[in-house]
Amino acid sequence: MPHIKSFLSAIVAVVLSVGPGFAQDVWITPDTPFVELEINNQFFVIERNPDKDAVVPDAFAKTSRACPPFCIQPITVAEGVKTIGELELLAFLQNEGQSGEGLLIDARIPRFYQAGTIPGSVNLPFNLLSNDENNPFQTPILTQLGGVKQDDGTWDFTNAKKLALFCNGPWCGQSPRAIHNLIAAGYPTDKILYYRGGMQNWLILGLTVVVPES
Repeated sequence: MPHIKSFLSAIVAVVLSVGPGFAQDVWITPDTPFVELEINNQFFVIERNPDKDAVVPDAFAKTSRACPPFCIQPITVAEGVKTIGELELLAFLQNEGQSGEGLLIDARIPRFYQAGTIPGSVNLPFNLLSNDENNPFQTPILTQLGGVKQDDGTWDFTNAKKLALFCNGPWCGQSPRAIHNLIAAGYPTDKILYYRGGMQNWLILGLTVVVPES
């Protein structure tokens, strides 16, 4: 892993030394050409597509989607849950994501996740967090997130991870449903972030997408 990081860093250094007229002149911000991350022993470089002729993939180019289920989501998904944009999400990955204190959750169903996702994310489909008493997945998932189930059936989330959730975009209700399920289980709202833009906005901005190995 270290030699790969050194190799990539060397390439980036060469690109930047040539100046903004060469290849990568579509930066994230005026001060940030790219973001390097190491999460769960995987190394990522998030940048914007330098191809100025690039367009959004066909699957995300549709403007007419039946509602329900594809309804426009509110900016505030739930009281106490902060809605964030791309720069805040990158900061989350750099800080909480890399330290292990936080987790970026792709709340979409697996076939969407497997087609491409945001680097550093893990797939936790919204329906696995259902509060249905017949759902066998909620307890082990909440435990993995740092929750401790009490004898009375309630949860102690004192040491739980900070979460950032997303799905397909402002017209997708999968991450909002996951968030509401977490809150219903007692997950603290100040430990939940909502990236409303999701894959739609991520792709519109030409940011790096990865295809999971499995």
